[in-house]
Amino acid sequence: MLNIDEITNGIVIDHIKAGKSMDIYYYLNLEKLDCSVAIIKNAKSRKMGRKDIIKIEGFLDIDLDVLGVLDQDITVNVIKDGKIDKKFIPSLPKEVTNIIKCKNPRCITSIEQELPHIFKLTNKEKRLYRCIYCEQAFKH
Repeated sequence: MLNIDEITNGIVIDHIKAGKSMDIYYYLNLEKLDCSVAIIKNAKSRKMGRKDIIKIEGFLDIDLDVLGVLDQDITVNVIKDGKIDKKFIPSLPKEVTNIIKCKNPRCITSIEQELPHIFKLTNKEKRLYRCIYCEQAFKH
């Protein structure tokens, strides 16, 4: 059995859909951090069957609610002094920038590539976001 050490202070992103941890790794730009990051892929889970987990030693200065856009089942555990200090399910942000990309080839973001990809939440129940420039829907 694989054994990953506990973290003393940091963040554990749990209940990631199996195989999706690397997407989150890159969305959060974890490759640019100078801290320990452990990615556990295809861990056994009673709730999900299989899941991925990301453990980050240290604290990130990012809005973790953006994770709600990527995966609705994610839970975030904030660890302080070796114990869970806070546990939450990320909520859906009203607007996201450069997290999801517009797939419409006629969108201005396809031509003006320096423009940010901005999506607004238009239907919370359906988890539906729309590009602010062309109204292209993104449903994860």
